[in-house]
Amino acid sequence: MISQTYVSRREASIGFVRNRNIVRHTKRNLGSISQIVIVSMLTLVFGLIYVIEGTKATSFDYKISEVESEITEMTARRDDLAVEKARLTSVATAKNSTVAANMENASVTGYATE
Repeated sequence: MISQTYVSRREASIGFVRNRNIVRHTKRNLGSISQIVIVSMLTLVFGLIYVIEGTKATSFDYKISEVESEITEMTARRDDLAVEKARLTSVATAKNSTVAANMENASVTGYATE
């Protein structure tokens, strides 16, 4: 009887050892120029975010001031309308009163001269 032994390809080839990688990785470091570029880009991005958020706050301030001025104008208009309503109400009340109905119409009788 002939015995056959099975050998994996890994064990048969040269340089392969079980449970070891055959590729060696070398540690790569960033150069000083690359680090400066990365830091400057991060600074630029954060600066842009800061400016954009500040601009949004300013635009909200402008909107608030516009609304406040509109409220002031409408309050003044309301007060004017309240005065006009009171004037018209008093004129209508005076026309419908019995005292006004008994009054005579005014006429010019003459002018005073010295």
